[in-house]
Order: sequence, then structure tokens, then C-alpha cells
Amino acid sequence: MKRRDILKIASLSLPAWGISQSLFGKVLPASRISAKGPVVISTWNHGLMANDEAWKVLEKKGNALDAAEKGVMIVENDPENQTVGIGGFPDRDGIVTLDACVMSKDGCGAVAFLQDIKNPVAVARKVMEETPHVMIVGEGAKQFALAQGFKPENLLTEKTAKDYKEWLKTSEYKPVINIENHDTIGLLAMDHNGDISGACTTSGAAWKMHGRVGDSPIIGAGLFVDNEIGGACATGLGETVIRSAGSAMVVELMRHGYGPAEACKEVVKRIVKNEKDIANIQVGFLALRKDGTYGAYSIHKGFTYAVKTPELSKLLDSPAVNS
Repeated sequence: MKRRDILKIASLSLPAWGISQSLFGKVLPASRISAKGPVVISTWNHGLMANDEAWKVLEKKGNALDAAEKGVMIVENDPENQTVGIGGFPDRDGIVTLDACVMSKDGCGAVAFLQDIKNPVAVARKVMEETPHVMIVGEGAKQFALAQGFKPENLLTEKTAKDYKEWLKTSEYKPVINIENHDTIGLLAMDHNGDISGACTTSGAAWKMHGRVGDSPIIGAGLFVDNEIGGACATGLGETVIRSAGSAMVVELMRHGYGPAEACKEVVKRIVKNEKDIANIQVGFLALRKDGTYGAYSIHKGFTYAVKTPELSKLLDSPAVNS
């Protein structure tokens, strides 16, 4: 049998397998939402302020990695935000521990279980640029940050310390979905050159076990970027995202022809199929493709994401399985 006949037969069989025909040179329809020029997308309501900060870099024709880092840092530095950076909810021992990662065309870097340093995303970038490693954790991450010139400070604010004391009365651990319309912040930026970078940062689940790390610093789970294809980031229950290798799967689906929203939806559907007790689990994905198209999808309604382009700056509601 000739090669072209094998390909023809395989192509006809693909829909039954659920595999994109783009593997054989046919591209599925793209998402209808597209941006011209630079674009920034990020998770939750606090994405609006993050996007505005990132745009200060992009409007000066700066690069996507600088934009992603600066964008999420504005949220890390907000003591009123209790899920990212300084003021983040502590673990059940009363200790604030932070996780973050960055990824660009030049590589990736991450830190996890970092204490006393309010900008883990900046430390993660230093890991990428100054070390042969991808991830540094715990006391080693703190030592590295101090050696790089970062200053230690108390991350437990008065407000968060008060909330912790209140929690100790019951010591009940139960993640609440869509809490206050914010959670981890993940941000994806595309610059004037068409290069894509991403950043993801969090203080993790409130009242977690000491030492717990979620998806946010895990390359392929909380964030993944392939500069030839696009990028994706995740928010929600980290353990669920890790089990699905969520962001990497979204990007891989885009490689095979899915639009950003369609790719996010496909991975969410897999999670719904494989996880138990979906009623109490929220996961949302956000994706940006090389052609400027973007989209999102989540398990439950309530996941919001922010978009900024030369034409608009807006907060959008993600479509969801349970809407």
C-alpha cells in the first residue's frame, strides 16, 4: 500500500478517534476572538490591574517576558489580595508560602514553598536566567533569593493574621470555588514581535498542609508556553490541574488545530470525566494562540478573565460546563 493511501485511510478514521485532522495538514476552525498586535490576558478580576501594568511594557515595544513579570508583580505587591504574594493566606501552621513560575521562548524557571520574599515571580525568572535549573524550593529558594539581592519581609499582614486566628477556631479545610472572584493569577502576553511569555504566581490554598505545593509553579500544569504555538495557564484546585497536566495539554491541542477556547474546553471535559465530586472543584484554563486568538473555559460559571489589546480592555466571563 502506498504512503498516500495510508494517510488517506488514517485521515478518514480520525474523527472517530477524537484526534485533530491538523496532524495531516488540515487545521480545525480557529476561535472567533482575535487580537491585532500585542495582547495580554490574565485570570480573574485582578487581571485588569495586572494587564494595565503589563501594557506599560508592551506599549513601549518591550518584550513579553518583562510584561508578564511586571503584570503579575502588581498583584503580588497588593496586601489586600489574600491569594497572591504579600498578605496571602497562610498554611495551617500560620506560615505564608509562595509559588510561582515564568516561561518564555528562552526557557522557564520556578520557585515553590518560598517564604519571606514577596515577589516569587521575580525569583522564578532569576532561576531561569541565572541557574542551570528549572525549579528551586523551600529554604534553598529563599537562600537563592537573598543571594540575588531580594529583601526578606514578613508576608503575614495584620488582616490575614486576624483571619488565620478566626480559622483556628474550627481548623476546617475545604477549598471554596470562585472565592471573591480571585485566586492564583496567571498571565499570558504576546509582544510586537509575536513572542509569547507567561507567568503564574500564588500563595496557594488557604490553610493547606505545611509544605503543600499546587500547580502554579509546575511547568506544564499551572503554565505552559510553546512560542511556536501559544501558551496556557490555569487557576483553581491545583491538585486537579497537576493530575491533568492541564496547561501543557491545552497547548498541545492548539498545536493540533484546536482554537484556544476549544482546547481549554476539551481539557476541562477530561477533568470532569475523571475527577470525583466535581461540584466542589473549580478549574479554569486560559489560552493565547500565536495568531492572536484567545479563549477560556472552566468547570463552573464564575471564572472571569481580563483581556487587553490595542482595541479593548475588558473583563470577560468564561464559558463553563456547569453554567
